[in-house]
Amino acid sequence: MSSKRIELHNVLVEILGYPHVYFQPPNTVNMQYPCIVYARNAIETKHANDLPYNNRTSYSVTVIDSNPDSDFPIKISNLPLCKFERHYTADNLNHDVFNIYY
Repeated sequence: MSSKRIELHNVLVEILGYPHVYFQPPNTVNMQYPCIVYARNAIETKHANDLPYNNRTSYSVTVIDSNPDSDFPIKISNLPLCKFERHYTADNLNHDVFNIYY
């Protein structure tokens, strides 16, 4: 396990205030709402002299909540290197999707 991913996980749990934070959950997981679902999105590697010298991992972070006026998306958007991507509704739940480098 990546210590940076665990660090991000702990930050997300702290923001949510509940342990309902899921990393790449399988379809069989029965999620409780509100929750945060996140997954690795990409690894950006910088090179010099044809050798990698720096890696940054980005994660797709989705806040799922029945409350359309939830404060959780604002709290997530205040994280460093975080960018709001889109909002959509599905199954009467609001989904706010962010991209974050951590």
